[in-house]
Amino acid sequence: MALTDPSGFTLTVLGCSGSYAAPGEACSGYLLSSEDTHVWLDCGPGTLANLQTHVALDELTGIVTTHAHADHWSDLLTAHVAFQHYLDRRAVPTFGTAETRERFEAARGAPTGPAFDWHTITDGSMFELAGLRFTCAATDHPVETLAVRVADGRGRTLVYTADTGAEWSLASLGTGADVALCEATLADDEAGSFTHLTAREAGEAARAADASRLVLTHFAPGADREEQRRLATAAFGADVEVASTHYRTAI
Repeated sequence: MALTDPSGFTLTVLGCSGSYAAPGEACSGYLLSSEDTHVWLDCGPGTLANLQTHVALDELTGIVTTHAHADHWSDLLTAHVAFQHYLDRRAVPTFGTAETRERFEAARGAPTGPAFDWHTITDGSMFELAGLRFTCAATDHPVETLAVRVADGRGRTLVYTADTGAEWSLASLGTGADVALCEATLADDEAGSFTHLTAREAGEAARAADASRLVLTHFAPGADREEQRRLATAAFGADVEVASTHYRTAI
């Protein structure tokens, strides 16, 4: 989709592979921008490199990670090296679950500071990053996983499912979002086999939550994304967009 207001609230996909990266791609990661605010949402492997295509690291406002599975946070480790030893950045606001912090500190062998100013978030947490307001809700996933609803100062809203099974309702974060960014990991015949969504389930969830637009993401490597689009479109009742690396759209 063309950007009607490039200075407004935008979503840029830095990676959309689920569990592990497909050839030439990256795992989960997104850049949310609103004027001079730039938030890195999920930090899967490969997304740090792609992030720098769109914004310099010294311009990053903050970081939000949704859960402790490595395909959503492991580039935090190399980002910390960049901030602390090359850019001399301190106290970058960083939000994540308690388990994500534990795994980060175990891998690094040291606390999150001084480069990161860590804020632990959980179900029901609300916080603001330079004009973007975040609300968190626990999803249906084996580790504590937080979907987020993000609103800018004009009330434009993005809801991101992170990872979830079908037992969690997108509508629990409110209805009427401008964009629903939903995982679509499983093939249709795999529904219920693990706590992830099929594209059909993503379409049904976004329709039930009265989202204006649906963007599918978190694809299993090798997935037929056009088939995922077809199934989600039928369930959603309107055209569905499919994430790809460096895909950018206005909210």
